[in-house]
Amino acid sequence: MTGLLPLAVGIVALLYATVGHAGATGYIAVLTLAGVEPAVIRPTALVLNVLVATIGTVQFARAGHFQAALFRPLAIASVPAAVVGGVLTLPHAAFEGVIGIVLLVSALRITAETLRPADAEEAGTAVPAPPRLAPAWLGLLGGGIGLLSGLTGVGGGVFLTPALLALRVAPVRTAAAVSSAFILVNSVAGLAGRVVAGVAVPTVAWPLVVAAVVGGLAGAWLGAFRLAVPTLRAVLAVVLTLAGLKLLAAAWI
Repeated sequence: MTGLLPLAVGIVALLYATVGHAGATGYIAVLTLAGVEPAVIRPTALVLNVLVATIGTVQFARAGHFQAALFRPLAIASVPAAVVGGVLTLPHAAFEGVIGIVLLVSALRITAETLRPADAEEAGTAVPAPPRLAPAWLGLLGGGIGLLSGLTGVGGGVFLTPALLALRVAPVRTAAAVSSAFILVNSVAGLAGRVVAGVAVPTVAWPLVVAAVVGGLAGAWLGAFRLAVPTLRAVLAVVLTLAGLKLLAAAWI
């Protein structure tokens, strides 16, 4: 275990945790570049996902950004849909390519919004309540994202956060808080599914665990308490761009 791999994992955890994500796509990328066995990469990324998503959920909830009413229908529908997506045998390259393009377009849209004049949330003034979406529609959204997550093997946060922002049902930090909890329950469900299927969950090397925890703590604290909204939007655009490029590269390979 070289020092470079834990450093890369820590940076990924910090960057993703800032916007309520856990970093699965980033962990998969750095572990692949490090030559880790393919059979070990995804479950290792899932374990690191659980650690960072737990930290993010606690930090954003402590800051008062978590909305249980928004989270519940999304999570209830996403877990079984993710299981279905995981057992389907569809052409992954096509899905990865399409989703990669969608994420890149989302990153461009968020970048454009970051460059526009500041709104109430960004200016630090009172934020008007966002429009509400019926639980049934939230359930459809959660189910669709869960299915995509199962098909592509990536965390649902990269899909959920831009969707919530595009629908304008949550401000940036609330979207991050809900996405973090969403990733947590889906990652735990993914690990549980592996155990039920009789697939061993690998022991993750402690330097990677420490790096992910330290990076996750720093990133979630910055996102929940310190960074301005325009900065969060810029970081989110970077995260979506990295995830989109990773999916396009996987589809190409």
